Amino acid sequence: MSQQASPRGTFLKIAEVVRARIEADPKMTELPTAADLMGEFGVSRGVALRVFDVLHEQGVAERVAGSRLQVARRGQAVDRRPLAERLTDVITNDHLSVGAAFPSATKLCARFGVSRPTVAKALDKLEAAGLLSEGQQGKPRIVLSLPKPEESANP
Repeated sequence: MSQQASPRGTFLKIAEVVRARIEADPKMTELPTAADLMGEFGVSRGVALRVFDVLHEQGVAERVAGSRLQVARRGQAVDRRPLAERLTDVITNDHLSVGAAFPSATKLCARFGVSRPTVAKALDKLEAAGLLSEGQQGKPRIVLSLPKPEESANP
């Protein structure tokens, strides 16, 4: 985009570009960041945020707590439960036993597509619930107890 004043509706044009990219790439799961849009199209943060609003209103994107906007595809379910609940499922789904090392925050960030502070808050909740040991730098958290059936949504 040029350095001249942008015409009205710039955000709509950018939203169409992003929408076309989503349709062209079935593996795309997250929308670009606001910073990505600002850099690529030379627009303000406000314009980038309006792009996200348009895509959300059109049903192309879904807001997921603690994560970037996710691409909404028909027939694709998005787990909207709090991250702490999804982390509790890790114990069950990964067949971890008492005394086993819990995955690192770095691995959890990648697995769930969320930020490190979001993972840290969720891990604190599992620690408070008595499921995990206290986090210490350089040492993995340890599973202290197994979740009760009602704490884990997946059997």
